[in-house]
Amino acid sequence: MANVLDLRRRIRSVKNTRQITKAMKMVSAAKLRRAQERAMQARPYAQMLTNVLESLVRRTELFDEATGDVMHPLLIEREEKNVLLLVIAGDKGFAGGFNSNIGKAAQKFIDERRGKGQNIDLEPIGKKAVGLYKRRYPAAKYEHTEELYDNDLAKHIENIRHRAAPIEVAAEHADLLAKSNIDEISKVSHSIIARYESAEIDSVYIVYNEFKSVIAQRLVVEKLLPIRKLGENEITAAEVMTEEQRDAAAKAAASSGISVNEPEKQEVDDEAKKFGTSEVDYIFDQAPDRLFRHLMPRYVTTQIFHAILESIAAEHAARMTATDAATKNAGDLIDKLSLTMNRVRQAAITKEIIEIVSGAAAL
Repeated sequence: MANVLDLRRRIRSVKNTRQITKAMKMVSAAKLRRAQERAMQARPYAQMLTNVLESLVRRTELFDEATGDVMHPLLIEREEKNVLLLVIAGDKGFAGGFNSNIGKAAQKFIDERRGKGQNIDLEPIGKKAVGLYKRRYPAAKYEHTEELYDNDLAKHIENIRHRAAPIEVAAEHADLLAKSNIDEISKVSHSIIARYESAEIDSVYIVYNEFKSVIAQRLVVEKLLPIRKLGENEITAAEVMTEEQRDAAAKAAASSGISVNEPEKQEVDDEAKKFGTSEVDYIFDQAPDRLFRHLMPRYVTTQIFHAILESIAAEHAARMTATDAATKNAGDLIDKLSLTMNRVRQAAITKEIIEIVSGAAAL
């Protein structure tokens, strides 16, 4: 059995750990509030953009009357042979099973698609996701070609894909969560759109944590492309929180002053919903195909941006819950070690008294 000095040293170490986890919990709670506010601020723009597209769809035909072609290539559905999967994980650890659960959901999707004979392209977002797939799957290889024509006055640039494995990492976005900049996300979405329009990929899915509140979140696999219905998320798989996880999150939120209720919708959200739904004959200055060509990529960018914001909030909520549980466990361990130390000390005192009494009796 350890002596009193060893127990005191261990108690001091656990107390230091408890201070660290308590500070981490407070930091995660503060970051969670900011993440929720940012997600709420981005909601009116996304709602208005969706309503503009819905209004355009109701007042125009999705097919060109002359050619019969679909108005925008993002609406075209093809047989899924090459599938792109965006995996949004976290940047740091100490978040419980947040990152591992996302990895398991993504791997389940990959196994199902490989069972159907489909090729998988991966684009991990976040340092944890990049670290996971960088070691597991090879990177995609492209051949960059440049061809001059019209007496060297024009240049044709093309990137030709050479697939070497059924599962490849098409791109890595390790810093996208830290920046969460709409311009950087727009570059990612435009790259995905260009590959979809060129038929390099036939569909796009995204794995992330859908966050409504601390106790209302779920891990989902959402189909991003092709777009079937504007304004509605096409969820292909979902995993909700267990009662135990919900109770732990609620206790952590209560001790940090975080509301467990979903943020109330603001007046601007209601105003945004009214646009496009009222019986008003809107006049569009531009041709429908031109409007679709400019607005549909922005719609896809908004969907990815929305998923990233919710994933960031979910990561902070998971870290707050995990560090709260670690703080409580440290407190329980300190009580247990203190009780053990008192027993050892009392046993030592009792032993010394017995030795003194025995020595006196021997005299």
